[in-house]
Amino acid sequence: MNALVSPLFSSDARSDWLRLQTFTMLRWVAIIGQTVAITIAVVCFDLHLDLGPVFAVVGAAVIANLVSVAIYPAGKRLSEPQALAMLLFDLAQLAALIWLTGGLHNPFALLLVAPVTISATALRLRSTIVLCAAVVFCTSVLAVHHVPLRTAQGLILSIPDIFLFGFWIAIVIGAVFLGVYARRVTSEIHSMSEALLATQMALSREQKLTDLSGVAAAAAHELGTPLATIKLVSSELIEELSSRSDLRGDAELIREQADRCREILRSMGRAGKDDAHLRTAPLSAVLREAAEQHTGRGRQVIFDCRPDGGAGAGAEPEILRQPELVHGIRNLVQNAVDFAAARVWVEAEWSAEQIRVRITDDGPGYAAHVIRRIGEPFVRRRRGAGDRGRRPEYEGMGLGLFIAKTLLERTGAGLSFANGSVAGAPEHDRPEKCGAVVEVVWPRNGGGSGPEVTVPRRPLGENRPIVA
Repeated sequence: MNALVSPLFSSDARSDWLRLQTFTMLRWVAIIGQTVAITIAVVCFDLHLDLGPVFAVVGAAVIANLVSVAIYPAGKRLSEPQALAMLLFDLAQLAALIWLTGGLHNPFALLLVAPVTISATALRLRSTIVLCAAVVFCTSVLAVHHVPLRTAQGLILSIPDIFLFGFWIAIVIGAVFLGVYARRVTSEIHSMSEALLATQMALSREQKLTDLSGVAAAAAHELGTPLATIKLVSSELIEELSSRSDLRGDAELIREQADRCREILRSMGRAGKDDAHLRTAPLSAVLREAAEQHTGRGRQVIFDCRPDGGAGAGAEPEILRQPELVHGIRNLVQNAVDFAAARVWVEAEWSAEQIRVRITDDGPGYAAHVIRRIGEPFVRRRRGAGDRGRRPEYEGMGLGLFIAKTLLERTGAGLSFANGSVAGAPEHDRPEKCGAVVEVVWPRNGGGSGPEVTVPRRPLGENRPIVA
């Protein structure tokens, strides 16, 4: 699974997300807003502004937009350095305009935090830190050096120093807080989207394999009779051509190739699990099928399926071979085998009310700092040298458990995660099943929400031959 999704979730996954057209459109909106604000300040509030430099700064944004539109196509996507340069230019243009219109005495200085929010949403952490540092620098300069804001009568408009200091503090804290907040929320949204995409890919792959195996089973079933006929006829030819060694060799070759075709189709048929006769299976058979890929990896996988002993448990449940269920259980078994010391237990119990599957290992169990976050995507932890030596192939992203949890919950299951023993317990006090414990519970007769087949099987009917 890691090999499947790692190209999607690399460190450069956010590159080339922003279009140039988005920046130019937002800049046009800013230019219009700045022009309207300057006009209202001069006409309605009778403020004295040095309109030459002020409109020169606004004109710089207009020129930047026109140059961008003339050089690049509208659909161009910006790389990380290009997007950072655009945001730094917008910050510098806004800071210059605020410097000419009163500095931090101008309430529009609050807009200095906007580029940080955009960077935290769309760019990487390094770019966001650079922009945040630039905002703090510009805010500090504007608090000390700026062109005073005057009325037409020459009266300087200013706020008390304590409010000026508070405004500086508010902008600095606001830039840091909004940057952290926007980046945190955006990262969680993207992580969940990427993990759901990986889940969908895994389910689609499982469904395709299931469909393909069904076709293989049908082919093996339908071609078995013609191949048997070819083998029978070739055997008769071998007996009749005992005196013709040249033709007898050809007949023997035909029989050998027919046998070979039957073996190939038989192996394909064993992989076909979605045949009409095999869409359902006993609970124990489905669990063994799901764990089959990991039974030969150097750990002993022990299966134990039984009723819980209560009244009304009945016979072993017959369940649907849903791709979600098979793939989810397979991921849980894989995780247990990855961390087990020697043994993994796959246990199933059923009662009149529910079906319970428990997967346990004798490994170290879940780490204390991640056990509450199990089931979330991309739960990373720093691996030590001992971990790398013991499991060099394991990436530890938590994506496998997230996919298993998501797929099994689609079948109506509830999952819980725990450890078989207390962390740091002495070796002689630890039970045999001391590692991680995953419990999957389905309600029985829950209105079709679980995998169990509640309708009795009907007779399969007459096996009719196919007429060509």
